[in-house]
Amino acid sequence: MVRSMLEQIVNYRPLTPGLASSGQPDAVECAAIAAAGYQLVVNLGLHGTEYALPDEAGTVRALGMDYAQIPVVFGTPKHDDLRRFFAVMDAHRDCRIWVHCAANKRASVFVGLWLHLRCGVPVATAFAPQRDIWQPDAVWARFIADALGPPHG
Repeated sequence: MVRSMLEQIVNYRPLTPGLASSGQPDAVECAAIAAAGYQLVVNLGLHGTEYALPDEAGTVRALGMDYAQIPVVFGTPKHDDLRRFFAVMDAHRDCRIWVHCAANKRASVFVGLWLHLRCGVPVATAFAPQRDIWQPDAVWARFIADALGPPHG
């Protein structure tokens, strides 16, 4: 039952046994995330948008999970946002983590970068979920390229 609830969440992608990403879950879906054993929810979306869950922090904490929000403006992702994300992820490596934004676009890129740059996962594997969800526009393609650094050859 919990698994089927998770699969209903917009653009849900199970990435590792301890990491998943998705679009915005609603309150019932947050309960399913908690029931599945996730301990931390990282929200890369913005407060007060049409996609945002009212008082997501309170909802998540009431379900027994920790919560971190790093509001990433979709049209202008910043490397400071990525550094903050890496710090949260690195500090919670021993937790089961759920990362989301509105549609799993920001989340899939940030998770792909973390998996590759911090965990050593090959680029093709780390970014497979992102490629399945969307093709980054010029802003995001540049952001990814800058974060990955110069090609090694």
